[in-house]
Amino acid sequence: MAPAEVVATLLDLGRYVCSERTMYRILERFGQNTIRWQAAPRSYVAPELLATRPNQVWSWDISKLKGPRKWTYYYLYVILDIFSRYVVGWMIADRERAELARMLITEACLEQDIQGDDLTIHADNGKPMIARPVAQLMADLGVTKSHSRPYCSNDNPFSESAFKTLKYRPGFPDRFDSALHARSFSRDFFGWYNNEHRHSGIAMLTPAMVHYQRHEGVLQHRADVLIKAFQEHPERFVRGIPQVPSLPLEVWINRPASTVPIVVANTENILSHSY
Repeated sequence: MAPAEVVATLLDLGRYVCSERTMYRILERFGQNTIRWQAAPRSYVAPELLATRPNQVWSWDISKLKGPRKWTYYYLYVILDIFSRYVVGWMIADRERAELARMLITEACLEQDIQGDDLTIHADNGKPMIARPVAQLMADLGVTKSHSRPYCSNDNPFSESAFKTLKYRPGFPDRFDSALHARSFSRDFFGWYNNEHRHSGIAMLTPAMVHYQRHEGVLQHRADVLIKAFQEHPERFVRGIPQVPSLPLEVWINRPASTVPIVVANTENILSHSY
């Protein structure tokens, strides 16, 4: 006990031994007047996660969607592959619960045929993300778990970007009338996002093209179209043969400063054509 508490407790018992100040002097004489032990502040290390193919690193998060009345919300759970930007799983619920997250992760792993320790799943430090059911599931699946540093949204940029695309999409309602309304809107959105949305981070390909390895044919077709345009009207291309944007070979969460980005070069394919 602190001296003040000792003095008060003794007074309640009908005893007076000494004053609080005297008690401090006695403690100091015997070398016991020390600062109470406190845990040192934790030092958090930035997660450094690398994906060079689909289903290597997933990022998941939960975002609130406003319900029909003030202070009512629906919760959108989203699991995203950071290499392809493909949404491998999503769910609308009326609360944040670790058990719901566990079910969604299980379904996504089964659908994507995840094997053993091939996958790392990254999330922030929200309660469902660090809860025991989710941690136990990942241990059972052999999945590696990773967490952001507290209050550092930069550690989970891919999920944040997807939610921004959702909420700035034309037609996103200010409020959802019901859970059914939220599910219907999300179903349409993620169908568009996965299969139609040309994403700037993946060479203006759709997430589905990259996730299911259809991107090479698409990029080659684009190159063929540009080459044909160049052959027909070379005067329009003052800088020479137009280049198709390249697909990155690696995607990082917090790239170390010493690494250099690698991209898929398609120059050889373009130059191999005869004009």
